[in-house]
Amino acid sequence: MASALPVYYHGAISKKECEDLLGKKNKDGAYLIRDSETIHGAMCLCVYKQSVVYTYRLLQSHTGQYTLMTAGGLEETFFKSLEDLIRHYKRKNQGLAIHLRHSVKRKTALLIQPRKPPEVEPQREEIPLREEEPDYENVPDSDYVEVLPT
Repeated sequence: MASALPVYYHGAISKKECEDLLGKKNKDGAYLIRDSETIHGAMCLCVYKQSVVYTYRLLQSHTGQYTLMTAGGLEETFFKSLEDLIRHYKRKNQGLAIHLRHSVKRKTALLIQPRKPPEVEPQREEIPLREEEPDYENVPDSDYVEVLPT
């Protein structure tokens, strides 16, 4: 059974909506997770510090583990769940602008809808094509005579 989505996951909200939510909280270390607007399937961990929102790309591996995208040369740390990742970054000095302190909870439940199968167009009655006049250049036994330049 899949675990429920954490209350700090806001789904497909825009960067602007995210900044507004964190700004209303107005506490250093306020955070939330939202879907990335630029990379399909990725998420963003957004953290508020001194009126600035820092955004960290959050990726899920093919094995289902989560990691924050790191700068070149830094080793990635993988977590079994979003909760484990958040717990880790609540500790000080883990590489974020500020450690996570105050989750910004979504106000409504996120419902995951199963994808609908593509709609099938109703079958149309096939109308037989009327026979077109033949292209005499390509009919082998036509009266068409090929004229060659002299």
